[in-house]
Amino acid sequence: MNAIWLVIFAALFLTLGYRLYGSFIAAKILALDDSRKTPAVIHNDNRDYVPTNKWILFGHHFAAIAGAGPLIGPTLAAQYGFAPGALWILIGSVLAGAVHDMVILFASVRHDGLSISEIAKDEIGPVAGVVSSIAVLFILIITMAGLALAVVNALFNSPWGTFTVGITIPIALFVGIYLRWLRIGRIGEATVIGVALIFLGVILGPIVEHSFFAPYFTFSHEQLAVILAVYGFAAATLPVWLLLAPRDYLSTYLKIGVIGALAIGIIFIQPHLRMPAITSFVNGGGPVIPGPVWPFMFITIACGALSGFHSIIGTGTTPKMITLERDILPIGFGAMLVEGFVALMALIAATSLHPADYFAINASPAVFEKLGMAIQELPQLSQLVGENVAGRAGGAVSLGVGMSDIFRKIPFLAAISSYLYHFVIMFEALFILTTIDAGTRVGRYLLQELGGTVYKPLARTNWWPGILLTSALMSFTWGYLVYGGNISTIWPLFGVANQLLAGMALAIGTTLLFRMGKAKYTWTTILPFIFVTVTTIAAGYQNIVIYYLPTGKNLLALLTAVMMVLVTVILVLSIRKWLELGTPAPRLDPQS
Repeated sequence: MNAIWLVIFAALFLTLGYRLYGSFIAAKILALDDSRKTPAVIHNDNRDYVPTNKWILFGHHFAAIAGAGPLIGPTLAAQYGFAPGALWILIGSVLAGAVHDMVILFASVRHDGLSISEIAKDEIGPVAGVVSSIAVLFILIITMAGLALAVVNALFNSPWGTFTVGITIPIALFVGIYLRWLRIGRIGEATVIGVALIFLGVILGPIVEHSFFAPYFTFSHEQLAVILAVYGFAAATLPVWLLLAPRDYLSTYLKIGVIGALAIGIIFIQPHLRMPAITSFVNGGGPVIPGPVWPFMFITIACGALSGFHSIIGTGTTPKMITLERDILPIGFGAMLVEGFVALMALIAATSLHPADYFAINASPAVFEKLGMAIQELPQLSQLVGENVAGRAGGAVSLGVGMSDIFRKIPFLAAISSYLYHFVIMFEALFILTTIDAGTRVGRYLLQELGGTVYKPLARTNWWPGILLTSALMSFTWGYLVYGGNISTIWPLFGVANQLLAGMALAIGTTLLFRMGKAKYTWTTILPFIFVTVTTIAAGYQNIVIYYLPTGKNLLALLTAVMMVLVTVILVLSIRKWLELGTPAPRLDPQS
């Protein structure tokens, strides 16, 4: 199949999804009202609650939610063929992911910018609030550790990547100061300067790698773990306008720019999807993902179609920065659809490789040998990108090779294939890093809310001792796991944790709709809730009894079971609340 038709169909499908389904939910169900003051306006403190330009906030929100999932997940799911992944990405992102994101963002805006656990307490009850707080913190720490490990594995002993990613931090600080004090409100100027500096950093990357500066940007796994934790602490404590918002906003230009360039490259080159539409591994036994297409493809793609992590951002930094309620539609619904398009581009890049080459990269040499496949272009590809890519499992390398292979077929880019490959690896790391900074800050909010039940000053977002203590605790917790852990011990939990949280958020959003008197529209959240919950519990159970316990991975089995129990409690409490509410009289304000 020619990839160009899939790109065109996806663009049309997602655009119609936004215009029709997104607008329907915004107008008919949520009834977005610009006359209502948002938390950013009511509590403007120039640190956490800051009215922010819609497009800057879109950039921050997209950068925060678009982590490893839309890149790595679809690449790994290519094992099943291009059809299952493409269908779930398109259908899931519109009917599940975007609905999830917009409803939970709306819920937080109407609940004064509070976290998902506080919303659960208001909507369902105090027990749900406590359990959801523990569940979200538990899941968030595992998620942050898994994402940070992906960054560490991409950047350690790589001065090029470390410099190019690291330089975005001082650039963001400069842009924040520029907009705040030097040229107030001149967003266009700041954007041009910031994007130009980021691309300058990209250009200087290989120069740094081959200069006497290289040792200063070469770090071990452990050193990078500490550096990332320190960065997370800074991102959680500094005002959002100084580091978090401008960095994520500028990173979004690079993210969307690269994906846009990939889409143009696909249209120009018109590569064929060489992976079959459906492979023999849909029934299980694959070298990349051992389980069958259901439920494991859905857990693997995760953020590319539906992500519970988005509910943490949607009830964390973003609702505290929205100026008008109508911005919830493009930010909540729209950003998820852009992420879905990113996921589809990653799937196309992976499936455009010859199947034998794809499996040779993503499986160990011993496992690949058992497949009986003969590699096709892998030696040439390894030579072009400047390193041996065989047996580099995890998705990141095969995605980098796939994207580089498409770009190199454009005549004037063929000579810089090695540069393109390392640039894509950096691009992937940047995707993940912008999720880490926002996630750490949201973790700080959650710890402050929990701590405030014991010691009231901790709940105050303007009390510096509480800010510093909770930021340090959050950064240290996931940083410690990164320092002593590895992908094989943490990453397998990510898919189940992420999707369990999505089910919990959809249950809370459904309760909100019942309270608003929108019972006849609750199918919009209940249907994806049922699907993701059943699918994820099935995946969690199979992970425990088939893959974890038989191989002695008792800790992974225990952590999975704990997450499943915590989220199940929330789901049971939610369903009981739905039955109690029935069809109540409409009320526009969930707080009244």
